[in-house]
Amino acid sequence: MGGDDERLRAVVSLAQTMAAAYTPRESWRAAALGACEALSGSFAALSVWERDRGRLRVLVNAGQRAEGEEEFPEEEAYPVHEFPEITEFLHERWAGGGEPDAWVETADGLAGAGGPARGARPYCHQRVAALRRRGRGCCVVAPIVLHGRAWGELYVARPAGQPVFDRADADFATVLAAVVASGIAQTERLEEVRKLAFTDPLTGLANRRAVDIQLDEAVERHRVDDTVVSLVVCDLNGLKAVNDTHGHAVGDRLLERFGSVLSLCGAMLPEALAARLGGDEFCLLAAGPPADAVVGVATELCDRAAVIELGDGVACGVASTGDPIGPVRSARRLFRLADAAQYRAKAARSKGPVVAGRDGEVIRLADSPPKSPHDRRRLRGNRP
Repeated sequence: MGGDDERLRAVVSLAQTMAAAYTPRESWRAAALGACEALSGSFAALSVWERDRGRLRVLVNAGQRAEGEEEFPEEEAYPVHEFPEITEFLHERWAGGGEPDAWVETADGLAGAGGPARGARPYCHQRVAALRRRGRGCCVVAPIVLHGRAWGELYVARPAGQPVFDRADADFATVLAAVVASGIAQTERLEEVRKLAFTDPLTGLANRRAVDIQLDEAVERHRVDDTVVSLVVCDLNGLKAVNDTHGHAVGDRLLERFGSVLSLCGAMLPEALAARLGGDEFCLLAAGPPADAVVGVATELCDRAAVIELGDGVACGVASTGDPIGPVRSARRLFRLADAAQYRAKAARSKGPVVAGRDGEVIRLADSPPKSPHDRRRLRGNRP
């Protein structure tokens, strides 16, 4: 449907919309809606081939969804052996120098454009059954190729009673799939850049930049609705000795190992952020869980860190708005209190966490200037 000029405008619109997408979900939705509109369909879906799990997983359902179809389904997936064109037909077609053409399937089970009449593949009875079950009359399926490999498929359907997609529609769907592939590639590159900007490359944990942003947001929530915000600051003991004795490669493995333990413990707190602040310093940020739950996790962290091979445990400080620490109007204040608690834990060689508001010295330490120019303690923030 539509003339050449109309279809050219549809291609340009699809490319522009995907280029403006900021997240993968926005990109997937733009791809499905753009293709649906361009092909005068009523419904469209974008799916990815997960080779390691042997399945075709639906990323987005757009347009007129049938009962049970979610826009962004968590676990809508189909075994690829039910869709042999993904693993066999598509690969063979372009591996031999051909183009990954789109094809049409219909609810009456007759061959559509690019169907078995071209000798390409067996008809997919699973798709026929799905079309009938959801009140759709036909669909066009276009493979998406990324970096020279089958990435997934673009699927556009029309309701029963509407004109069946023809060969020109299938050819146009192939063009749209190529545009979608370019958009997905761009989104993946941007996502990787964003990931690198907020991820510690050694441990895979969040980095200081990510902590600063999320802590500011959490403290603002605390100011608005009194959400409990807790910060656990850790200093990994003995890293310098490991580096000096065994080399920095072994020291890096110690950091990675502790990062894994921190991640495991952080998972005990809903939506907690586990991060490496730099060097041998790490932290956990939690917004919502009560202070006692955070202290319990910090205790578990200390216990697990104590038995890491070549390590010497961890000095751990906790500051939580759920404890009597006074007003917390800024991220700086919470960091300073957690730092002071960690400093006290290290000085006392404490085997467990020191908690601001439960240890009488921590708040005084956070609020007092260094005793002398030789006092080496460094607490984040210059003002309470």
